Amino acid sequence: MALQPNLTSNVTINGKDYNTYTEPSVALAGERAKTKFDVRQLTYFLDGGKEITEKLESFATTIERDPTFSNDDSYDLPLEKAREVTMKHVAKVAEYTFQVSGDVQEIARRMSIVSLVSQSALTRIRIYLGLFMNGIRGSGTDAQISYWESKGASNAKKFYGCFAMTELGHGSNVAGLETTATFDRQTDEFIINTPHSGACKWWIGGAAHTATHALVFARLIVDGKDYGVKNFVVPLRNVHDHSLKQGIALGDIGKKMGRDGVDNGWIQFSNVRIPRTFMLMRYAKVDRNGKVTEPPMAQLAYGPLIIGRVNISLDSFSVGKRFITIAIRYAAARRQFGSDPHAPESKILDYTHHQRRLLPRLAYLYAMKAGVDELLDLQYSTTSKLDNLQTSSDKATLSSVLADLKDLFAQSAGIKAFSTWATSEIIDECRQACGGHGYSAYNGFGQGYGDWAVNCTWEGDNNVLCLSNGRALIQKGLKKTLPVRCKSLGRRDIRDFDVILEAWESVSSQAINHAVALYRELTKSLNPTQAFEELSQHRFEIARINTRYFFVRAFINRIQKAKDDGTDGSIIDVLSDLARLFSLWSIEKEGAFLKYGFITSDQLDQITDHVDSYCKRVREQAIGLTDAFNLSDFMINSPIGNYDGDVYKNYFSKVTRRNNPRKNFKAPYHDQLIKPFLFRKEDSPIDRSELE
Repeated sequence: MALQPNLTSNVTINGKDYNTYTEPSVALAGERAKTKFDVRQLTYFLDGGKEITEKLESFATTIERDPTFSNDDSYDLPLEKAREVTMKHVAKVAEYTFQVSGDVQEIARRMSIVSLVSQSALTRIRIYLGLFMNGIRGSGTDAQISYWESKGASNAKKFYGCFAMTELGHGSNVAGLETTATFDRQTDEFIINTPHSGACKWWIGGAAHTATHALVFARLIVDGKDYGVKNFVVPLRNVHDHSLKQGIALGDIGKKMGRDGVDNGWIQFSNVRIPRTFMLMRYAKVDRNGKVTEPPMAQLAYGPLIIGRVNISLDSFSVGKRFITIAIRYAAARRQFGSDPHAPESKILDYTHHQRRLLPRLAYLYAMKAGVDELLDLQYSTTSKLDNLQTSSDKATLSSVLADLKDLFAQSAGIKAFSTWATSEIIDECRQACGGHGYSAYNGFGQGYGDWAVNCTWEGDNNVLCLSNGRALIQKGLKKTLPVRCKSLGRRDIRDFDVILEAWESVSSQAINHAVALYRELTKSLNPTQAFEELSQHRFEIARINTRYFFVRAFINRIQKAKDDGTDGSIIDVLSDLARLFSLWSIEKEGAFLKYGFITSDQLDQITDHVDSYCKRVREQAIGLTDAFNLSDFMINSPIGNYDGDVYKNYFSKVTRRNNPRKNFKAPYHDQLIKPFLFRKEDSPIDRSELE
């Protein structure tokens, strides 16, 4: 029987009850009462308006009320059960998604809710809709799109697609993939082959159990000539019984660090024949006679990869806000130590160092949301231009689209990398900030981190993406030296938004110009590829600085726009505190500000003081700022992070309900292992006379 709570406080100080059974919810309510702004209005700000908030809430309520998504045992599922539960989720999410088919922004909003409920279901749906279907729609001709949609691709009936790009021996280097698609002119077919085990398709989500078709990245071979990697739709299974097609071998790659609900698999092709028209030919084309027509820019075929990066960047905010909410609510209710023995123990959120651990990362998430929203706008506008691009002979339009695509390709690389790294770090720092209770599976951090960490590797390895972003910045700088308006802070106030923006622009520009100068010097003795390799660390650094500048600028610009639109002053004030905290904390951490002489060491000390000051200001509004994320307890799925703040009652109830049946106190392996161990035969006593 569970211990009965002591409802009579044994911790009363100055007439106030500090019993841990009754006080935490009171403590959190007191914190919530400090909020000086309209939380609902801040939610509208984050979501992009009242109408969008209401749509998000409507879909979230639908998910919560659907028994398919019950999360009572979500932290206790073995591998096979996780796959089964996830497939149920996929079926439901697909049903809800197809309701709004064609509305890209509404689908993105719904996926942001799914990301909180099931990362595994999100992955399986995103692979199908975001990679497979967007691959067909982005790289296929109108006739090909119509054909595959008529086969069931648009609504997943008798059809499910996977994205077969990564191989056992190649991931980030797409151009180096080794699967081949050889044109047979006699039969008007391509022959798909896996030449060796290193070319085996690997990590392919949906391949192990679900997919009927794959969008395969393979080398186009015509008359012995290699035309590089193109996209091909390859049937994997027979529709009538889900059996494998001739020449297809596939399997399950097994248990992973996280996302066990995703059926990642491997695929090998042995002389698999497909019609020539199964090659997606919106850009690259092969006609009946084997004539190959190449696109003006290879990246035109990589649209799905860019969309994937943008989606993951959005998920970084959606997932990060869940864990920062848990940690801040817990910190506002948890008491530990204190300097006055006659006063109650201090809330851990009152400790300066604890504020430093959590509140700049809360500010980062607000900045991340502003940055990702800007990136989404760029994606939507570029995608629209691509959709309207009818012919490559329209040079002016093509030039404009290619310029936008290059910018999106480079910018999305940096944002995907640093936002996913930030969320990984936020999850783990929040876990540690919750002490021992953060280690419990039932508070979500373990599964959350395991499910999240893969985002730092797939859709482009983060380090490789940073180097790619840095390379693009140098190439852009080679065409035009970036202006530097002011090279030092001087006597100006670093807390002023105009000064903050100038500071980041100045240091980013100087870092890029410096890298460009080094590149020019290196190319006097090295070829361009070697020069870029020698500059790897500089490429990484300028990607880091430029991406952080992007977030700082996006956040401040968003606040200025809200101010111009007449947003309530109390919301502008708290957002401004967050923006200054994020910007100055980022300067404090970024050594380039000292390296390029924008600030002195004394000014860095002042910035540290400013960060401490803004942490204290944001601390008073922290609960309101997390409440504005509008997450229900169902979405939080962590008893120490519930809205009511009853951390110990909620946590105790969750653990005992799951793991402590009232009648059987023996372990299932008691008779086989525990009893024989405890009652094992005594060893023979030592004959001490033999030692004398």
